Amino acid sequence: MGLFVSEAFRTQTVDVRFLGYTGETLYNELYHRLEGLLDDPGPTRHVTVRVLVPDFGQPMTVPSRVGEGGKPIDDPDFRKRLEGKCQEFDETLSGLAERLTALVRVSAHCEYRLYQGVPREKICVFNRELVLHGLYDMTARTVLRSSAREHYDPKGYRTDLNVWSSEGAGGAKTVIATWNKHLDDLWVLAAPPPWRGPAR
Repeated sequence: MGLFVSEAFRTQTVDVRFLGYTGETLYNELYHRLEGLLDDPGPTRHVTVRVLVPDFGQPMTVPSRVGEGGKPIDDPDFRKRLEGKCQEFDETLSGLAERLTALVRVSAHCEYRLYQGVPREKICVFNRELVLHGLYDMTARTVLRSSAREHYDPKGYRTDLNVWSSEGAGGAKTVIATWNKHLDDLWVLAAPPPWRGPAR
């Protein structure tokens, strides 16, 4: 993921879109890149980051607690923990974007929004020219240190990703255009998270 993010930031206008689980893997890369722009913006003048994550305020089958016989049991506390992570990521990236913009070096905007449903797939689009797409392992499990309970908890860093580039052969450009429209449409329909309040 790091290589793709680095390549995206070598342009004047950076546009990063994500749809998935919490976006933690992408967050770590974006944080370092945005922080680096404070000291040396290089060619970058405009940055837009849009992240779509599930609405963890709603009951879910994934993520959830693993019940008897593997039955998913909604776990509000676990969902709240994940929501807290996303809030922290959103606030940190938004804060960096505001600092960059205030310095009049780079016009930057980072924002999280919520989609309905469970996290089935991971999609990253860089500068509307490169698409990464993969399916989460929906039955991946984790055990929190604070309890012995198992949870269904997809692992984004373990997800195999297909890559389409605008420089690729065949129908790559058509695939990329389709994903761009799909994420654009989902963004319009997505709700702002409760920690942000009304849409800006």
